[in-house]
Amino acid sequence: MLNMSLHVGSTHTPEAVLFWAMAPLAVLAAVGMLLVKKAVHSALLLAWVMITLAIFYIAQDALFLGIVQVVVYTGAVMMLFLFILMLVGVDSSDSLVENIKGQRPAAILAALGFGGLLTSLIGRAVTHTDSVGLSLVNANGNVQTIAQSLFTQYVWAFEVISALLITAALGAMVLAHSERKHASQRQLSVDRFRQGSLGATAGLPASGVYARHNAVDVPALLPDGTPALTSISPTLEARGDIIASEPFTLSATEEEED
Repeated sequence: MLNMSLHVGSTHTPEAVLFWAMAPLAVLAAVGMLLVKKAVHSALLLAWVMITLAIFYIAQDALFLGIVQVVVYTGAVMMLFLFILMLVGVDSSDSLVENIKGQRPAAILAALGFGGLLTSLIGRAVTHTDSVGLSLVNANGNVQTIAQSLFTQYVWAFEVISALLITAALGAMVLAHSERKHASQRQLSVDRFRQGSLGATAGLPASGVYARHNAVDVPALLPDGTPALTSISPTLEARGDIIASEPFTLSATEEEED
């Protein structure tokens, strides 16, 4: 089997070709995710980065991580996030509004710290002259080996990360919360009663009510006989196609007869 030398160690030619073909695309997608203006495009680029990571996991014999990356993160979490963006819609101007003051500098500082920590860990990692893969570790099965290590040696770290994920979910809810721009239904009801007008308390009648005509261009009459102009469509009002209500009102004599 031919070998292709990398920076440290060596790897097989198919794996090296896969890396040099997919890694630049993943880096370009990650950079584009930060530069694009539309949130939907950013989510699609992030999905591509996740798929690339899954391919790398599978190539390194980490089958369980690769399948979880595709099914859970790309297929469930990321697609759900994408569907929400497409249904609700997010304008580019919305991302400039900070619901929590100082979150952008804190996020930048945390990203720089995490990047420095990750760089330090990679620099201190022990490397071998040849890549050995996970064949020895997967002797009893990839899923079984992960389960044994996760719930015995790393059980405390697993529980801590679970708490961090819950905290991240609560933080996402806080960041997504926005102040109510419109009055609540209760407040609208209170304001309507406090106005004191005859038509505002119980709601306005439809066109033609309390009149001798049921056309949509005839304003309704309130119980005191005054026309309710708001019962006419604003389009008809803008066009000037409103008929006066006086010819269709009941006189006092007619009201007594009724």
